[in-house]
Amino acid sequence: MKLLFLGPPGAGKGTQAISVCKKYSLVHIATGDIFRKEFSEKSKLGVLAKSYMDKGDLVPNDITIKMVKKRLSQDDCVNGFVLDGFPRDVSQAESLEKICAIDYVVEIHCPDEQIVERLEGRLVCKCGATYNIVTNSPKVCGICDECGDRLYQRDDDKSEAIRKRLEIYHGTTEPLIAFYKLKGKYIMINGMQSIDGVFNSIVSELSRKF
Repeated sequence: MKLLFLGPPGAGKGTQAISVCKKYSLVHIATGDIFRKEFSEKSKLGVLAKSYMDKGDLVPNDITIKMVKKRLSQDDCVNGFVLDGFPRDVSQAESLEKICAIDYVVEIHCPDEQIVERLEGRLVCKCGATYNIVTNSPKVCGICDECGDRLYQRDDDKSEAIRKRLEIYHGTTEPLIAFYKLKGKYIMINGMQSIDGVFNSIVSELSRKF
């Protein structure tokens, strides 16, 4: 399986991508992870990308695409993968097609108001653990179950920032849905279900395709 997960910020695509990868023994490929690895290794691409980010600029498409191509060429991707966070726009999708053929695109669909409610309730810890005061609250209010440190709300999980992120998603990334629909590769999943419900729906759809 070569899959791409789409959805607005907070739809749960990262969580579902990890679960699907575990079930089908696929590789989870998140662009953030690729960037961090390239930075830590001080690769030529990593140093170049960091030079843009340090100035507050977006990393140009050609650099991002080269990083993704490098990652997809590695041996662990032979049996399949889930892309999470790439492509972000139609231009990147067209470039991806020259690298490999995606089998299906899974969109986890959630209304904007639900996304705002979810993300405003999200709390994170320095250790990487994530909670939500509505759906996944910690055992002790404001304290991480894993390490006991105090939880906090990210700046980009505040209402104004969330709506700005949604605006960017609708304008830049959402057109990918039409792009992949035309190719007959699109699967829509109701993201308003429980985490398990979303996962079961994805598995059910994939079982019909493969």
